[in-house]
Amino acid sequence: MSLNTANRAKVIIIEDDKYMQLILTEYLNKLYEIETFNSVLDGLTYLQNGNIPDLIVSDLNTPGVNGFELISQLKASTFFNQIPIIIISGDDSSEKRIKCLNLGADDYIVKPFNPAELEARVRVILKRVGK
Repeated sequence: MSLNTANRAKVIIIEDDKYMQLILTEYLNKLYEIETFNSVLDGLTYLQNGNIPDLIVSDLNTPGVNGFELISQLKASTFFNQIPIIIISGDDSSEKRIKCLNLGADDYIVKPFNPAELEARVRVILKRVGK
């Protein structure tokens, strides 16, 4: 059965590591329409051009603008503040997890992780927001 992309939730992935980008895309594109970006700035430009995803998965430690700044910018915007955000990071620091959640991230996943767990978390968040 082929899924029509028009009926699939749109997820953007912001990840500068090409290998991780490939893993995330290959796993999630079975269920979701995926767009990938190497930097937060590229992802923000995409949003500002009128492309609104149903969810964002972003690495915390991207070059230039990082995940903290992404969360802050999105949550400060009346137009983008309802987009759910999952942060992924190789840093399992409790302080960073708490900071991301306090800034407005919906979830924080530590690398390495099971892609099936990420997909389950994406599914739960999308269900919660009615997508």
